[in-house]
Amino acid sequence: MAYAVIRTGGKQYRVAEGDTVQVELLTGNPGDKVKFDDVLMIGGDSPKFGAPLVTGAAVEGEIVQHGRGPKLIVFKFRKRKRSRRKAGHRQGFTAVKITGVTG
Repeated sequence: MAYAVIRTGGKQYRVAEGDTVQVELLTGNPGDKVKFDDVLMIGGDSPKFGAPLVTGAAVEGEIVQHGRGPKLIVFKFRKRKRSRRKAGHRQGFTAVKITGVTG
């Protein structure tokens, strides 16, 4: 089974055809096609490694949905200073279904 390691949003993901991955927020609507050109490696029977990218390789996908992740609590506390700050954060994501790995 062929898989690939792609880079998007400053992170790396190991993907295969049929997988659904949550990546950093992308522009587009659900149902739109996306193409990832930053392919670092293609694995399988004969793996190909890039230096840093594999030339001519691409991964296609389809946007499934946009959403927001779980709430994270950001709490800063300075002892003996009577100082504390509490904030919450929810990171946006895009769920992408991988439709093809070419290389």
